Amino acid sequence: MNGEVLTLDEFLSFNIAILVYFLGVRLNKQFAFLRHYNIPEPVSGGLMVATLALVAYGVFDKEISFSLGARDYLLYCFFTAIGLNARFSDLAKGGKPLLILLMLTVGYMLFQNVIGTGIAVAMGLPVGFGLLGGTISLVGGHGTAIAWGPRLVEQYGVVGAVEIGAATATLGLIAASLLGGPIGNYLIQVKGGKPDPNRPDEGPVIGIETDEEADTSVTHTGLMRAILVLNIAIGLGVALQEALVYGFNLDLPVFVCCLFCGIILSNTVPLIFKKMIWPARSRSLAVISDLALGIFLTMSLMSLQLWTIAGLAGPMMLILAAQIVGAGVFIIFILFPVMGRDYNASVLGAGFAGFALGATPTAIANMTAVTKQYGPAMQAFLILPLVSAFFVDLANAAIIVLFLGG
Repeated sequence: MNGEVLTLDEFLSFNIAILVYFLGVRLNKQFAFLRHYNIPEPVSGGLMVATLALVAYGVFDKEISFSLGARDYLLYCFFTAIGLNARFSDLAKGGKPLLILLMLTVGYMLFQNVIGTGIAVAMGLPVGFGLLGGTISLVGGHGTAIAWGPRLVEQYGVVGAVEIGAATATLGLIAASLLGGPIGNYLIQVKGGKPDPNRPDEGPVIGIETDEEADTSVTHTGLMRAILVLNIAIGLGVALQEALVYGFNLDLPVFVCCLFCGIILSNTVPLIFKKMIWPARSRSLAVISDLALGIFLTMSLMSLQLWTIAGLAGPMMLILAAQIVGAGVFIIFILFPVMGRDYNASVLGAGFAGFALGATPTAIANMTAVTKQYGPAMQAFLILPLVSAFFVDLANAAIIVLFLGG
């Protein structure tokens, strides 16, 4: 089917995303099961619009395409805010749980590829096909699938690898968005990972207010200060990413470099300029961070071209079904007990489902939805982005090469 393509420009796409977010808020208020299973508002609204676009494509032969240039900037803002909120003292406190989560993540990635390649080989398909149903498309996401696709076609005989990988990543993102909330709710309500009612107040979901202005209200000067510092950190992150590519042939995602620069700035500038009001852990920065995540995820989900999933072969659907079950089993029976069987472990479970099948922003959205209902979990928000953003891409490249035989 080669229908007419209706491309919406940047301005319209951005504002539609805001409307779609509010649609998600309305849907979550209207339907109790969405609230009960902690489905994020961007997921509710975004998947509704993606479904309507699918109907337009199938019935009216019209392909609706959104312009997503603003989405990357929102992603950079969100992860830079996480970096600005991080302190080396907090990282030291999270040392052991961070190391444990990293080892669990590497183990899960190996497990995910064993599932994918095992089913593929059993059905007489190339190992590369199984990896498309493993960490290439799921943990790796669309970018990794597109990057590895041509190599799988040329060197490993996986026909249509780019298209299969992109479609698999799309379905994985949907599964990740829908699986995290219910898993978090199950771990809290059934497995005993409830928050301790006697624990000290941890502040908001991401960050704790520190300066006087942040403790009173969000002001226009606070917002401008936060935006300025965010943009400085983002500019440094982009420059760092380019330097790593040209100087060391190390191609890290830009948002990882932005997160790193945010951490460095927040742990150096306030020490050098002690009288400067720094926006880290302020209400103003939290507002910008929440806005960036909400609209980013909304744009990501509402722009999904669900008709591309129809091209997935039967074997890939079988692999994906096994991966969803495998992720749930791993989280409930391995990750949750090893991470302590407590509330932070429950929130980590919701987040782990997000990036194990989808992407780090999905993981954060899943955790945010859980903490909105049950309360903050600072440790989970501290260590999961560091693992999923810093270490996973590097580990994934080595693991993929390992499974392909070098």
